[in-house]
Amino acid sequence: MNLVHLLRASARRLPQAPALAHGTRTVATYAELAGRVERLAAGMCRRFGLAPHDRVALAMRNCPEYYEVLFACWHAGLAAVPMNAKLHPKECEYIIGNAGAKLCIATPDLAGSIAGAEVLATGSSDYLGLEGAPAVPAEVRPEDTAWLFYTSGTTGVPKGAMLTHRNLLFSNQAYFADIDKLAPGDSILHAAPLTHGSGLYGLPHLAAGALNVIPESGSFEPEEMFRLIAAHRNLSFFAAPTMLVRLMASPAAGSADLRNLKTITYGGAAMYVADSLRAIDLFGARLYQLFGQGESPMTITGLPQADHAVRAKLESCGFARTGVEVKVFGAEDRELPAGAVGEIVTRSDCVMAGYWQNPQATAQALRGGWLHTGDVGSLDEAGYLTIRDRSKDMIISGGSNIYPREIEEVLLRHPAVAECSVVGRAHPEWGEEVVAFVVRRGDVSAQDLDALCLGHIARFKRPRDYRFVDALPKNNYGKVLKTELRKRLAPPQSLVGPLGGSDS
Repeated sequence: MNLVHLLRASARRLPQAPALAHGTRTVATYAELAGRVERLAAGMCRRFGLAPHDRVALAMRNCPEYYEVLFACWHAGLAAVPMNAKLHPKECEYIIGNAGAKLCIATPDLAGSIAGAEVLATGSSDYLGLEGAPAVPAEVRPEDTAWLFYTSGTTGVPKGAMLTHRNLLFSNQAYFADIDKLAPGDSILHAAPLTHGSGLYGLPHLAAGALNVIPESGSFEPEEMFRLIAAHRNLSFFAAPTMLVRLMASPAAGSADLRNLKTITYGGAAMYVADSLRAIDLFGARLYQLFGQGESPMTITGLPQADHAVRAKLESCGFARTGVEVKVFGAEDRELPAGAVGEIVTRSDCVMAGYWQNPQATAQALRGGWLHTGDVGSLDEAGYLTIRDRSKDMIISGGSNIYPREIEEVLLRHPAVAECSVVGRAHPEWGEEVVAFVVRRGDVSAQDLDALCLGHIARFKRPRDYRFVDALPKNNYGKVLKTELRKRLAPPQSLVGPLGGSDS
């Protein structure tokens, strides 16, 4: 089933229902959105010579055009390649080249920095005039790629997780089964990036004929969020834990009108128990916690709203989602008993088909038919999953995955850097922040290294602290002992909540 039929069914059933809003202003009904998608799909294919299975990159900040572009890709049988708007232009160029994208559709603020493909800016005369005679949706197979999501790996090189129409339809149905029942008149607020999890959570809302609300700021602004919660009824939103912390710290929180708030789904990083309890006090029984990864978007385990009332269960990230299997494996990928700590694995129709043009990484991640998450945890007798640790190198800051080697490769470009090692340090708002330990062989300052990073990687990935040391601790085989480096930093508080996962 082509995912575009989720939109088309709502357009047939509820043609005049509002589909998209920009702030408090409705900008498209379902009939208008479906019609624009048909014409845009035809225009893209004619103008840029696109054919089914081609890839189209999306370099877009949150805006109403995002959904018309996404569904136009699917209408034409194309695969969308969403790119984080915070990525460095060189990172976007790599993704575009690796995916073989012929076209990149970008918001005006990003269009000028994109290279590697033809670029079309939303709002431009070329974009607005990009229309063709409506055509029926492309026939696709359930296993065809719909969403090629790039997630960094331990190699430091982004890998494209191939999410199929079947994968995203399964995720869509799991939302209805586990998180919330939706209906016309409901709404969802997209303050988190549409290129990640929030964008996927628009699908069940569009399937139900609900309203997708894009903040006028195009980003996360606590005061604006509280205003929009008051303005739109039965409103839900997805948030990283750091967003919830900022919402609770906002001066507007004390007087906020939350009567219209329906559900908050949060995940993608660790959350302190104290913050979870504060969030429950402010938002009430509206919180749903999830654990997922880009390779199984938003859909591995979940802690339902009712379980948030049980203090002990807040130390877990819930149980397997509907239709999802979760186990803990030990040595030689053998299942461990309840309570034993090992690697978390999962399988379901939500798990990716593999990594784009990377059979070696695919075989490693999906060996034995299970997605090996790289996260370490345990299952109790009732099936509740507790994250004990994570893939030992990955840093999660503000809900975004950061792999140290990617930063280390950049730092080592400086001729005065002999060695370096990057680790995470606990941060009360962002979950973790990046710290770089550097061995110098010449004159180099923290400012020099910061400038180097800003020239090659996204701003949010750069180190927040540089520690210059005489040597890095190593084992007998010469491997850097990152555990020893972490001990040199302030000890973290006890964390709970979902770890790992992209962004979804």
